[in-house]
Amino acid sequence: MNDQAPADQDVRLFAGIMTGTSLDAIDVAIVEIGPPCSGQESQHIRLHHFHSQPMESAMMEAMMALQASGDDEIHRAALVGNTLADAIGAAVSSALASSGLRASDIAALGVHGQTVRHQPRLGYTTQLNAPARIAESTGITVVSDFRSRDVAAGGQGAPLVPVFHQAIFARDPSIRAVVNIGGIANLTWLEAPILGYDAGPGNLLMDLWIRRHSGLPFDDQGAWASGGRMHKSLLRAMLGDPFFSFMPPRSTGRDLFSAEWLDAFLCQSEFSRISPEDVQATLLRLTARSIALEIQRIETTPSLRKRQRCSRLLVCGGGARNTALMKAIHAELEIALRRSVFVEPTTACGWDPQTIEAAAFAWLASRTLDRLPGNLPSVTGARGERILGSITPA
Repeated sequence: MNDQAPADQDVRLFAGIMTGTSLDAIDVAIVEIGPPCSGQESQHIRLHHFHSQPMESAMMEAMMALQASGDDEIHRAALVGNTLADAIGAAVSSALASSGLRASDIAALGVHGQTVRHQPRLGYTTQLNAPARIAESTGITVVSDFRSRDVAAGGQGAPLVPVFHQAIFARDPSIRAVVNIGGIANLTWLEAPILGYDAGPGNLLMDLWIRRHSGLPFDDQGAWASGGRMHKSLLRAMLGDPFFSFMPPRSTGRDLFSAEWLDAFLCQSEFSRISPEDVQATLLRLTARSIALEIQRIETTPSLRKRQRCSRLLVCGGGARNTALMKAIHAELEIALRRSVFVEPTTACGWDPQTIEAAAFAWLASRTLDRLPGNLPSVTGARGERILGSITPA
């Protein structure tokens, strides 16, 4: 990472801002992006600076409350959207100060916003955001609402990060699969046509469960889960949810994998006496096994089967820091595929796992300004490539 401004005048700086399903922080990735390339050339995409700001607990709780129906939702959503926009503006200012950059150095901000409803089958997806407020406070052009155009074209509107995985990793022939483990785990297969879809819960349910029992925001290194034992029948029951049998394209979020979803299993008599530690161990295995089963599906389903097998899996997102989860993914892949797969964080390829999702929205903002498509129909199921995002000028 280099905090000096890029020397090449054709290289622009974009900032991507992401909060994600985990609701743990506001991440700001300032990315150097060169002119779009065609043919065999590789576009210049380089992380310039990264800043992460913890999310205030009151704002996090307010956003989580909006995941379910309640009184005066429109009013509450507007206020929380404004609060989030102000926090994003402050995070951008801190990122600029720590990098020695000015607002005028940034071509645009790619601001995803916080998803509170994701119902592509019903034709909509909703992110809390106030792009005009962010543009007003930062003095920087804002690109937002990345998902709606893909949904309007019949797509899932998600995941959008696989197209960025393609841009930064596809040139390496040893890399076939990348999994981003945030609140939700989404899988990318880097062999044409690119596949990418949500495998299931990532950290979301584990974070929810440890917060309920200890007040901690997450299970550091999976230590609590490591003290428990996986409950096979509970895991089998959770994997029986219809979501796991849907063929891609598919996407999900807190609309499905919520506290209510988990409690519906735990209130059943056969599971009601499982210790909290054993539940956590089972949730960790749910994440690991659902990822492994999807890679197995890609390798064995005729309509999805690829020429290459997965021998190396890159992991990004917060899950890459969970040692117990990384070990479980390796073990589950060995069971599902009957061979060993090398599982490692994206650090091995020069990208800090925490930075990639925010960097993706910086890159997507550059695509919007250049009037280039930002979706992959093979991933989202849209009727074709589309220019994503709405522009709010500074």
